[in-house]
Amino acid sequence: MRYPVAVVALLIAVVPLTAQSYRAPRTPDGHPDLQGIWQVMNTAAVNLEDHIATLGMPAGRSVIVDPPDGKIPYTPAAAQQQKENYKNRAKADPLNICYIPGVPRVMYLPFPIQIVQTPKFVLMASEFAHSLRRVFMDGSKHPDVALFWIGDSRGHWEGETLVVDVANNLPDTWFDRSGNFHSDALHIVERITRTEPDILTYEATLEDPQVFTRPWTIRMFLYRHKEPNLQLLEYECNAYLEDAEKENK
Repeated sequence: MRYPVAVVALLIAVVPLTAQSYRAPRTPDGHPDLQGIWQVMNTAAVNLEDHIATLGMPAGRSVIVDPPDGKIPYTPAAAQQQKENYKNRAKADPLNICYIPGVPRVMYLPFPIQIVQTPKFVLMASEFAHSLRRVFMDGSKHPDVALFWIGDSRGHWEGETLVVDVANNLPDTWFDRSGNFHSDALHIVERITRTEPDILTYEATLEDPQVFTRPWTIRMFLYRHKEPNLQLLEYECNAYLEDAEKENK
């Protein structure tokens, strides 16, 4: 069907073009500049799916964009395990004993993340317990055997998007405070794009045939902090845990 020129102009005017047309500033080596201090403004760290509020856990909407129902496609056995995790979350959540958060959880904790780029690495530092990710940008492969709390990240650029392949994930990490989990077969592909001057669009597709019936995808925004003299502060989780144990004796 052919539309009149005026109609075409109107369609162009109302379709949001930010994600398609924005071109991020460049680093000295010519790649999109993702550097800065960023933070989510959602409740994905509580539960990736739709969830009601409970004590200390605010309500929120699902960040899962595929499947369309916004739910994690667990196998029946894994769905039962998730329910058990939720019941025991106070003691079973690895973050409650200060373990390093895995991927993608580290990206949407309620703590800021600082991104620094070099030609060989993209570094992502979380304020939570000095957690640090190194995304290797040299074309090297994942190691054959080692497993890591924060996985092993290998990245490349596709236009405006940093694509990160994450493997070698320890099975001990959770996705959120609600006990959503994975096995050591977890494989993640992240896509990070600066779609506006102060917004990163973060997307991650997760697959794990031991736990899920199909791959699934989350998507959210990270917002750039613009406060003057901002820097990452300290969240010394282990020290706070020791203090709490002393107070409870």
